[in-house]
Amino acid sequence: MRSHFYLLILAFLLGNTSLKAQTKAEWIPLFNGSTLNGWRQAQKDTFPDAGWSAQNGELSFDPAKDHGTDIITTRSFTNFELIVDFKVSVGGNSGIKYFLIPNTSLGCEFQLIDDSTHPDARLGINGNRKTGALYDILPASAAKPYKGAGVWNTARIVIKGNHVEHWLNGYKVVEYVRGSLIYQALVARSKYAHWVDFGMAEKGRILLQDHGDNVSFRSIKIKELK
Repeated sequence: MRSHFYLLILAFLLGNTSLKAQTKAEWIPLFNGSTLNGWRQAQKDTFPDAGWSAQNGELSFDPAKDHGTDIITTRSFTNFELIVDFKVSVGGNSGIKYFLIPNTSLGCEFQLIDDSTHPDARLGINGNRKTGALYDILPASAAKPYKGAGVWNTARIVIKGNHVEHWLNGYKVVEYVRGSLIYQALVARSKYAHWVDFGMAEKGRILLQDHGDNVSFRSIKIKELK
């Protein structure tokens, strides 16, 4: 009997370890901290020759070396949870985009910007061009916990079907339903009004934006949801 008991304990421990391993394995790193593997230029099959670099665990863009080179993942995703640490330079502007229009850099955008000094942050409607916003469409909550430019912040995007959430530093700041009447009305008054079915793709790549300013990303990981 005692041997059976110990076998049950061992089976439980092994099963629990396996479960933890499976849970950990659900997260897919999109950046290994040292190479540009898994990324390419938005409208080309190769990675940009200049501008972007991978050093010290950071994926960074330097406008002094190049401009106009957004990068995208080599894989496409449908339902997912994406977590990215980002640091926008003082006076800087960038973004994380998803559900791109094919062969373009246009898509739904988690805005990343220096809210305090960049002029674009003061444009738009009710703050829909500030950090965390669904850019030019839906503003982030007024109480958003943004730490500001020049320091690390964490963006989290959760997509399941048409339901989308933007999280900033652990707080949900945007929530919307793609294709809903409210979403359609907001898109219709935005800069994307003339793009048919904007943001309605079934799947797409993740884009990191070069907006002509220094920006860095780290700890980029994604979990595919069922």
